[in-house]
Amino acid sequence: MIKSILFPAIMSFVLIISFSSCEEKKEKKHKKKDKEEQPISTDQSQNIQDNNTAIDCDTSLWKYVYNRERLEVTDICKTVTGVIEESSADEDGDQHMLLKLDNGQEDLLTKKNTKKKQGDLVIEAVCANNTTLGKVGNTCNGYINKIQIPKLGEHVKVTGSLVIDSHNGWAEIHPITKIEVIK
Repeated sequence: MIKSILFPAIMSFVLIISFSSCEEKKEKKHKKKDKEEQPISTDQSQNIQDNNTAIDCDTSLWKYVYNRERLEVTDICKTVTGVIEESSADEDGDQHMLLKLDNGQEDLLTKKNTKKKQGDLVIEAVCANNTTLGKVGNTCNGYINKIQIPKLGEHVKVTGSLVIDSHNGWAEIHPITKIEVIK
């Protein structure tokens, strides 16, 4: 008799605990995903800059990124090497370049890099040119680009934030903190 009363009660308790545990895991997973998908804010970039100066990234450049909400940060500070295959001025003032990565870095590319960018990584130096796009507004005001733009065919080392451009689906280093020509 006691067994028949206790067993259903115990099973109900176990199910409630299990369900509660599953819901907590789902909630934690969603919070983690939401946190990972959030674009970096100006306040966050200042904190990261203060904490990561040893790794050579200037995250204060994020305040000069036009429409930064579209960029999903994969790695706040990444260094890559490769050869410049294309370079052009964007309407938003950025210098848009394509970098053929050196061997061993292919895992940084998305399918869109392969399909739309000939297997190259997009790299962008913010506010390197005059803006011709009206809606950029004052994004570049107060910033003077100090990044030396490399020539086509130069082998370079690029440091900056590795992001996924959610509008296009490809991976980028954007904004670039520095570019060094490798001799």
